[in-house]
Amino acid sequence: MSKLNILTKGFFKENPVLVLVLGTCPTLAVTTSVKNALGMGLATTFVLLMSNTIISLLKNVIPDKVRIPSFIVIIATFVSMIDLLIQGYAPSLASSLGIFIPLIVVNCIVLGRAEAFASKNTVGDSILDGLGMGIGFTIALTIIGSVREILGSGSFFDHKFIQGDGILIFVLAPGAFLVFGFTVALVRYLQSKKKLKTEN
Repeated sequence: MSKLNILTKGFFKENPVLVLVLGTCPTLAVTTSVKNALGMGLATTFVLLMSNTIISLLKNVIPDKVRIPSFIVIIATFVSMIDLLIQGYAPSLASSLGIFIPLIVVNCIVLGRAEAFASKNTVGDSILDGLGMGIGFTIALTIIGSVREILGSGSFFDHKFIQGDGILIFVLAPGAFLVFGFTVALVRYLQSKKKLKTEN
């Protein structure tokens, strides 16, 4: 697989949220606004990038019996770093995201990429994979967050552009499921359309 394919596969073709349907808990919980979605996406991208790099560097040193616990310790280190940075430099974002930043430790996207890719590939490829999957995760969160904020609050990046209240359901949990479901369906439809085109 080419370097460009490793980087870009996470954007659309193997998007962790919209295609592989991983990391749905933070996706549904934090996408009430674009700001929250971007913050969560960038924090996860940092953790993916750094943990993939270190795990790929240490893959021949880590004993097989303690592979998963070792991966979790490495991931938890970078999650603690980004959590403290957000608390220090963006306290309002830290307050909005709450427990979901520490929960990146058990996010199946991060551990999944460590096990499926970083532990089997070169450092360079693992960096590209972590970056690509992180960007894909951020794109998915931003799309869902944009729809929910525009329809639910009548604003974008907290700038109100529709007078009065939005459609309340989109700010609540049922709205998250609705937007997520329709976005996944749209992506599947576009992928099947593309597949038919290439076959013909």
